[in-house]
Amino acid sequence: MRDEEILIGSLMENSWLTLEQVAAACIVEPTWLLRHIEEGLFPHAESVAGVWCFSSTSLRRARRMRQLERDFDAVPELAALMADLLEELDDLRARVEESGSR
Repeated sequence: MRDEEILIGSLMENSWLTLEQVAAACIVEPTWLLRHIEEGLFPHAESVAGVWCFSSTSLRRARRMRQLERDFDAVPELAALMADLLEELDDLRARVEESGSR
């Protein structure tokens, strides 16, 4: 696990980020993030009193999607699908590690 992932996981597990904070962390304009939300590509984003809130999971997803779009010129839907698959892979790896420690 990379240091950045450890930092995100430990500092932000119970914290919420704003749309602007996530956009800045992904080096994108807030409109990029809003477009993806409107297309349903961020299922865990929440709007509270008109303000978008994001978890560390959503931040990780946004970074992955942006990287896939940038590096592979992927359309947003494909980037979201790949992010889903990578999240599933992360979950499976965590389960394997957990079962190995029992």
